[in-house]
Amino acid sequence: MAEVVTMPKLGFDMREGTLVKWLKREGEAVNKGEVIAEIETDKATVEVEAYASGVIKGLFAREGDVLPIGEPIAVIGAPDEKVDLEALKRSAKGEEAQAPAQAAAVAAPTAPGATRPDGRALPEAPPAEALPTEIKASPVARRLASEHGVDLRQVTGTGPGGRITRRDIEAYLAQPRPAPAPPPAPAPAPVPEVVRPPAFGEERPLSRIRQLIARRMVEAKQAPHFYVTMEVDMAGAMKLRQDANALLDDAHKLSVNDLIVKAAALALREFPRLNASFAGDKIIIHPEINIGIAVALEDGLTTVVIRNADQKSLSQIAAESKEIIARTREGKNRPEDFEGITFTTSNLGMYDVDSFIAIINPPNAAILATGAVKEVPVVVDGEVRVGTRMKATISVDHRVSDGAEAARFLQAFKRILEQPLRLAV
Repeated sequence: MAEVVTMPKLGFDMREGTLVKWLKREGEAVNKGEVIAEIETDKATVEVEAYASGVIKGLFAREGDVLPIGEPIAVIGAPDEKVDLEALKRSAKGEEAQAPAQAAAVAAPTAPGATRPDGRALPEAPPAEALPTEIKASPVARRLASEHGVDLRQVTGTGPGGRITRRDIEAYLAQPRPAPAPPPAPAPAPVPEVVRPPAFGEERPLSRIRQLIARRMVEAKQAPHFYVTMEVDMAGAMKLRQDANALLDDAHKLSVNDLIVKAAALALREFPRLNASFAGDKIIIHPEINIGIAVALEDGLTTVVIRNADQKSLSQIAAESKEIIARTREGKNRPEDFEGITFTTSNLGMYDVDSFIAIINPPNAAILATGAVKEVPVVVDGEVRVGTRMKATISVDHRVSDGAEAARFLQAFKRILEQPLRLAV
C-alpha cells in the first residue's frame, strides 16, 4: 500500500519547513530509513527518511517550497502499484473531511454575543472578505495576514500553483507604503533649524533561528519561573571521569556534561513531577526521561535529545551526545534529534561561567543550568582546604511544582554526583 511522506513536525513550536533538496527523484527505488530529502526548519537542516521501501511514485513539492507541517511531499509505493496521487494527497491533507466543516463555518458565521454550551462567549467570526478562502494560502500565511490586516488578494503567491506562503506575506509587509496625505495646516512660524545627530549602529535582520528564539522566549517567560541553586562537590565525579576515560576510546570518552545528564535523569526518577508539562487544567507526567541538551550554534541555540537517559550507561550517553551534537553543528539533523524532550540541561561551564539561570524550554516544566567545575577554598572540619565545586540552578514552572520539591531534586542530583558509583550501577 502506498505511503504518503509529509512535512514532519520537528518540535513543539514548528509550524512549517522549507524543502531544501530532493535526494531521490520520481521513479527511483528507496529503502526504508533511506534519506530522500533535506528540509530546513528554524532550528537546523534535517534529513527526511523514507517510511517504507518501494519506489518514489510522485513528488508534491519543489526545492525551495515552504510547506506547513503535515503537508504531503511525496508518495512511496510498490514498483507495480498504480497510485492515484491526487486522491492520496487529498486524503493525507484531510481535505475531504475538512471541506464540509469549512463550508458550514463560512455559511454560518458566529453571531455577536453567541455563547458556548458552558456559557462562555464565543469570539465573533471574521468577515469572509478578511480571509478569502478561494485564494490559495498556507495556514501560516493566513494567520499572518489576519494579524497584520493584509488583504490576501493584494499578495502575489510564489508557492506551488501560486500559493501564498509566509515569505510572501513578509515580503508584502516589507514593501514601503505611501504615507497618508496630511490635512492642510497653516504655515508654521519660522523656527531655528534642528541639527539631528548622525545615525549610528549597524542594523542586522534577524535570522530564522533568532526569530524562533525570540518567539519561544517570550512564550516561555509567560510561565511563572522560580529558581533554586545548590553547590555540588565534584571531586569524586571528576575522579570517576578520569579513571573511565583512561579505559575508553575517543568516541566514548566522558565529558562533564555526560555526568550531569545521567545524574539529572536518575534524580528525575525520584521526582517525576519535574519530568512533566503544564497543560491548562492538568499536569502531564511523561513516562520516559528524555533529557534535552542545549547546543550553541553560530547564530543561536538549539536543543537536542538523549532518550531514556536514565536507562543508558555513561559511555552510551557520551557516544550519542557526540554524534548528535556533531550532526547539529553540520546542519544534518534527523527529526528524532529534537522530538520528545521532557527535561532540559544547559551547561556553560566550558566558558568559565560560575553559575547562571536558564529559561524553561516549553513545554517542559523545568531546566537545569550548570556552571564550571572549579577548585575553590572550602571549610572542612574548621580548616580551609582546596575543594572541587560546581553550582547548579534549576528553573521551575511554579504552576507545576514548588520550591521544596525543586530543592529535594537538587539534593538528589547532588547526592548522585557526590557518590559517583550511583552513575555506574
